[in-house]
Amino acid sequence: MHAPVAPVRTPLIEGHKSYHNITEDLCAPTEKAPSLAWIIAFVVSVATMTFGLFSLAWTIWFGIGSWNLNRTIGWGYDITNFVWWIGIGHAGTLISAILLLFRQKWRTGVNRAAEAMTIFAVICAGMFPATHTGRPWFDFFMFPYPNTRGPLWVNFNSPLLWDLFAISTYFTVSLLFWYTGLVPDFATVRDRAVGFRKKLYNVLSFGWTGSAKHWQRWEALSLVLAGLATPLVLSVHTIVSFDFATSVIPGWHTTIFPPYFVAGAIFSGFAMVQTLMIITRKILNLQQYITINHIESMNKVILLTGTIVGVAYLTELFIAWYSGYLYEQFAFFNRAMGIYWWSYFGMMACNVLSPQLFWVKKYRRSIYITFLMSIFVNIGMWFERFVIIATTLARDYLPSSWSYYTPTWVEIGIYVGTLGIFFTLYLLFTRLAPVVAVAEVKHILKSAGDQYIGERAKGTQGSEAIHESAH
Repeated sequence: MHAPVAPVRTPLIEGHKSYHNITEDLCAPTEKAPSLAWIIAFVVSVATMTFGLFSLAWTIWFGIGSWNLNRTIGWGYDITNFVWWIGIGHAGTLISAILLLFRQKWRTGVNRAAEAMTIFAVICAGMFPATHTGRPWFDFFMFPYPNTRGPLWVNFNSPLLWDLFAISTYFTVSLLFWYTGLVPDFATVRDRAVGFRKKLYNVLSFGWTGSAKHWQRWEALSLVLAGLATPLVLSVHTIVSFDFATSVIPGWHTTIFPPYFVAGAIFSGFAMVQTLMIITRKILNLQQYITINHIESMNKVILLTGTIVGVAYLTELFIAWYSGYLYEQFAFFNRAMGIYWWSYFGMMACNVLSPQLFWVKKYRRSIYITFLMSIFVNIGMWFERFVIIATTLARDYLPSSWSYYTPTWVEIGIYVGTLGIFFTLYLLFTRLAPVVAVAEVKHILKSAGDQYIGERAKGTQGSEAIHESAH
């Protein structure tokens, strides 16, 4: 009689890779000439970015009157897109920091690109608060620095000022965390490069030698930054939600906004990671490093956070009904049955119904369904922000001031331009640095090999003991 051998987990890296194979595969995109697909994508992204910068210059030159805002709807595309981009930037820190602290090894396939996505998304988000004030050359008034203005000072009671501190802190810590992880990989590329590239990567790697002391300090710094970044995942979008929750406008003044916004941010952030990684793994031939198991794990997070968002939607409706407050009830009735009904039902279909497909394992492991759902989720999360802002403001207490908002080409151009900036930066990132963390993947390969040997040995010892006792 033989005992069953202990099951071995599905490998996070496929193809029986050696350390040399990993280095060759992951450094190749930074060393070889760009593919035709990359060139086409880069040209389209730069063209889109140029149009967005032109629209931004148009706004600065002619003023916010070039937007279609009015006295009723003072926030439109600008704040909608600002909150949307901040939400997308959440997944990078979550994957990097929280999953690192919880020792989730599957993060290594996607954390590098997710961290880069965070940096680029926050850059895109920062454009909107700086612009919607109307006179961006006076934005320095938002910064509390020593000056001669006397009693004129920033309003610390304003959630918009809280945004400034929260987002700048989040961006700084995320940038440090991202770059810290890049240092060993920059050294790997440096050791393979020649000429100017070698000098460039030598500067970027800060003279990394791979000594035990360097690795010790690198791991300690990574853990410290992960510990700092983890509360930021909860704080940043909580503070963004205070832009609405601290008001007295029906439909906004609710305590459910902070957790609801955080869950929605993680939801949309993971969806954008899926969109990028599915494209990246195909174009850069990284299927053996960004595996179906990585995609399935992220789909589980999307399912969880999507369900939380759905519960939050229903809770809002219940509270509005249970409160008996006429104006609160009208706000939610207007969202579903008013002039913007299409955005509300689009939000519900994309954010609540579509992620439920991931209860089925076959769909969680399907590349095509995952890619389609990631697009749907990001569309739905944009609709959510639009519903909260435009639908709520369009119908206030006075019917005489009711209005309908449609963006002008300038507003649409700025939004499209931020997409161009995001993808331009991401494409440049894929040429400058390994998209998957080389050092961390090698560490996972070593620990997986040790675990495999241990589990096999344990299973063999167990079978031998049972065999001896049987005799």
